[in-house]
Amino acid sequence: MTDFKIEKIAPLCAGFGVALDAEKIRRLNLYGDMLLCRNKEINLTAITQPEEVLYKHFYDCILFLKHIKVPQNAALIDVGTGAGFPGMVLKIVRPDINVTLLDSLNKRLVFLNEVITELGLSDICTVHMRAEDAGKSKLHREKYDVACARAVANLPVLMEYCVPLVKKGGLFAAMKGPSAAEEAERSLNAARLLGAEKPIIICETLTGNEQRAFVISKKISQTPTKYPRKPSIISKQPL
Repeated sequence: MTDFKIEKIAPLCAGFGVALDAEKIRRLNLYGDMLLCRNKEINLTAITQPEEVLYKHFYDCILFLKHIKVPQNAALIDVGTGAGFPGMVLKIVRPDINVTLLDSLNKRLVFLNEVITELGLSDICTVHMRAEDAGKSKLHREKYDVACARAVANLPVLMEYCVPLVKKGGLFAAMKGPSAAEEAERSLNAARLLGAEKPIIICETLTGNEQRAFVISKKISQTPTKYPRKPSIISKQPL
């Protein structure tokens, strides 16, 4: 066991309407302990202090639910999930949603499958695939109510990865840092081409002066079949 204690942030979460009952606290604590322990063996997170993991990972992810309206029983895909942020946290806090954790690095997904088993979670799965391949796949293209990503790529690139996965009427939501406004300005063309509305930005404070920005865009029309493009083109010629 570690010094990770989700109880410390429960009152903060309750303040914006997210109640953490005993079972959710148990599962979040177990996940935090597993993350900190396994991180000694494989690189899951550069943040290693329990208090920092609590606020910069877990509280950060729960804040997602303050600003993004995730429908009841929604299908959500977390693109480039890494150690499970925000998808795993969202699943624990909102057991009703159906979560897909997508990542191109299998060792992370091996860890996440261990967490899923240990916590006894259902309606959650891992997918070992690149985002641009998922966007072309009939299993994933335009199948999700919400596609989210945290610290994966610049916004124009990230939108091309994520928006093709979203159903018409669904949401793309990115968790960004201080560059959010500048990136959102540069993503207007990408949003238009991919069938999404102009992104809106909501800012939050995590700890001290550290800022989190949520960039949200509603999908209003189907994404043209030529998107996503090949990864080499996406990175060299952002929309």
